[in-house]
Formats: sequence, structure tokens, C-alpha cells
Amino acid sequence: NSRGAAAFLKDSIPVPEFSASGPFEGQDLLRRGFTSVKNELLPSHPLELSEKNFQLNQDKTNLATLRNIQGLHAPLKLQMEFRAVKQVQRLPFLHSSNMALDTLRGNDECIGFEDILNDPSQSEVMGEPHMMMEYKLGLL
Repeated sequence: NSRGAAAFLKDSIPVPEFSASGPFEGQDLLRRGFTSVKNELLPSHPLELSEKNFQLNQDKTNLATLRNIQGLHAPLKLQMEFRAVKQVQRLPFLHSSNMALDTLRGNDECIGFEDILNDPSQSEVMGEPHMMMEYKLGLL
């Protein structure tokens, strides 16, 4: 599943193909993985969409509660801090732990499924550092 492998890497950047495309060309399984028409048509489980949007829904609920308790300034300040923390990252080909974002959200003391079984350093997907930097700088 190519979407599953890309979901593990938050900083993944699409790499353009350098081979000529034709009707008899095979798919690059190392970069894109196996394809399935069924996975692209329907979600695999009814709760999949809810789980994908869990953090977004949790943030909205927390900000609404904070607004009701402390006023409008508190969620605005927290959103500014979220944006500032999201801008600071490592180079595109290095994994970023986003520890500051986890600390702001209060997830730094929680151990979840993704902490143990979603280690991007163990992932088989790796891009070329030079191409990824050129893409980020807009040279490609």
C-alpha cells in the first residue's frame, strides 16, 4: 500500500520519474509499493476516516474548551505557538521527531501505538538527499 508507507513519513517529498513512460513500462515497486484498486476506492474500515482525523478533532475540541474557559486570546496564542513549532524542522531527508509539537499538545508523556511500531528510521522508504533538497528549494 503506497499510501500507508507515505503516511509513516511526514516529511516525504514526491520524486519525479526519470524513466520514459510507456504502455509496457512496469511500476517502480521500491518507491511506490503495490497498488490496489480497492484501496483507492473505499476506506478499508468505517472508523478509518475517524482515526485519520482524530488529532484534528482533538485539537478543535481542546481549543473550543480553552476559548470557553479563558477567552479568545488563549487559543489564538496556542495556535501561533503551533505554527511556529511546525515551521522548525530538520532537513527533508532526515526524520523529525516533532518533540516541541508533542509537548505543546501534551502527548510527550503518552506512549502510543505509533511510538513503538511507526518508527520512520526503520522504514524501507528513503529518498535521495540531493533531490529532496533541490525539490524543497524549488530547483527541480
